[in-house]
Amino acid sequence: MEKIVIQGGIPLQGQVHISGSKNAALSIMAACLLAEGTSTIKNVPEVKDSKTMCEMLEILGTKAQVKDNVFTLDPSGFTGRPAPYELVKTMRASIYVLVPLLVRFGQAQVALPGGCAIGLRPIDQHLKGLEALGAKVYLEHGYIRAEAPNGLTGNEIYLDVASVGATVNILLAAVLAQGKTIIAHAACEPEIVNLADCLTAMGAKIKGAGSSTIKIEGVQQMKAVKFSVIPDRIEAGTLALASAMTRGEIKMTGFPLAHLTALERKLHEVGVAVISEGEEQVRIQSPTEQIKPVDVVTLPYPGFPTDLQAQWMALMCLAQGRSVVTETVWENRFMHVAELNRMGADIRIEGPNALVRGGNPMSGAQVMASDLRASAALILAGLVAEGETTVTRIYHLDRGYEHLEKKLAQLGARIKRVKG
Repeated sequence: MEKIVIQGGIPLQGQVHISGSKNAALSIMAACLLAEGTSTIKNVPEVKDSKTMCEMLEILGTKAQVKDNVFTLDPSGFTGRPAPYELVKTMRASIYVLVPLLVRFGQAQVALPGGCAIGLRPIDQHLKGLEALGAKVYLEHGYIRAEAPNGLTGNEIYLDVASVGATVNILLAAVLAQGKTIIAHAACEPEIVNLADCLTAMGAKIKGAGSSTIKIEGVQQMKAVKFSVIPDRIEAGTLALASAMTRGEIKMTGFPLAHLTALERKLHEVGVAVISEGEEQVRIQSPTEQIKPVDVVTLPYPGFPTDLQAQWMALMCLAQGRSVVTETVWENRFMHVAELNRMGADIRIEGPNALVRGGNPMSGAQVMASDLRASAALILAGLVAEGETTVTRIYHLDRGYEHLEKKLAQLGARIKRVKG
């Protein structure tokens, strides 16, 4: 079992390149199943989830690999066999293979998805969308079974929640459905826009991606594609917060600031300067005075990302005064609080609110990661804690960050991955 060991107290300095977006890559990798011929996708992060998706695609009969951040898929051997529980339980995005199976073979069987234990993550909006397009859907023995022997037909679908996953699956289904589909109250994340751009390059007809209403005109077939994944805004946000916490100054390359507007504004309130230097270069300058306490409420995009909530809380532990972090997206995403408190933080949970009384010195400790973003928050706390911090269960971290400890070390942090 590997762990990460950090010696705190070093301001981060230097330049770092932002990896491709894990969340965008996973949906695009699945989308390649819709086309005939070999597709090539650049800027795919070599994280555990990308490797798991490749394993899933190979189980389905394709030839899939990620090498040097390039994903290739030859779907010529694609079969309609079930997507097994053993893989699906480890990664929620496995549900994205459901639609290509359904569209290509008229039926699909995929295990109910897993992933980080951050709360209930129902798939009812996914299934509602597929049923609106004419599929018959059954839940039995821990699997989703869907049937559409005569294909899918376009329809107007209103999502009760602006779910990213449901928007992805309905997009994948609608591009080859007969007629027009409208997704109302769709997710607006940049990852949705990236997927829509990829599908368009494959021959789809999509308008409105990035807004709450997406219109799709079904086509008869899709072609293989060469495409590139957008940078990972959550990795960029995590590194920006690390710089702020350590009172450092870093430059992030390969990243457009427009994808992190909510965090930029909140960092400005804290006293951190976020400066765009060209289309894909951002400088983070830490405050000369004390970090100010600032409240945040997590919301769907373009609101403050739930995937940066834990990292923001770590920053607020350093602020002089009291702040409130309100989680509205997932009901069980405060599991990092107990571990931050072990390091000297003063955080109390009241329902969906975490009340942070900042300003207490952080001290190194042995802590345990509970999920992907909690892992990052504990590492950030370790960067500023006195003494040594050891973070265990870092397999969570490896699901979504590409060599985070190496990037932090590149910026001057005393951090290493060790066995045992």
